[in-house]
Amino acid sequence: MSGDWTLSSFGRKTALCVMAAEPEYGRALRSRIRPLITGVGPVEAAVGVAHALALLQAENGLPDLIISLGSAGSRTLEHARVYRVSSVSYRDMDASALGFPKGETPWPRIPAVLPLAEGPPGLPNARLATGASVVSGPAYDAVDADMVDMETFAVVRAAARFGVPVIGLRGVSDGRSDLSALEHWTDALADVDQALAAALDLLHDHFTLVLTEPA
Repeated sequence: MSGDWTLSSFGRKTALCVMAAEPEYGRALRSRIRPLITGVGPVEAAVGVAHALALLQAENGLPDLIISLGSAGSRTLEHARVYRVSSVSYRDMDASALGFPKGETPWPRIPAVLPLAEGPPGLPNARLATGASVVSGPAYDAVDADMVDMETFAVVRAAARFGVPVIGLRGVSDGRSDLSALEHWTDALADVDQALAAALDLLHDHFTLVLTEPA
């Protein structure tokens, strides 16, 4: 986990921005935020976010929200466009052999699908599924969601332990064709970086407007 991160301001809101990997953190985002970079996958994301929030709680106080952002795969959504995550599921969780619905965590009882906080108007919404595997080709057939990633469900669960809401922003980097090389993901990241930066600008404008409007 990188220690070179700071909270960001969006209007009067403070936010911990969270990303998985350095390749996603491009020039446009670098001019706007210094995110917590957790590492790839749900375990690294949960550990990183929980640790950061514990430090903040003990030292300076918790942020108003977490912004989980980065790339995602989808074979149906528009390539390089950013979507606000309306809900997230944990596609690896399956205790159905014990009589629990697939996707539901049995102990503690956690629903299969969790809602996320509202994001800026103007961004399209999409359902996200988190898991510990890279999804490609026919593997999408088993996913009941519009797009896939490897961190957001874990970020939401870690944040919930501290009572911090999460906004999810994901830019589609792959999914139109099978992944067979790293560059099939990285080639799209420059465009995703620009789109995510524009989405953060919308978020800043949204919270600035909301907090300055008369009651």
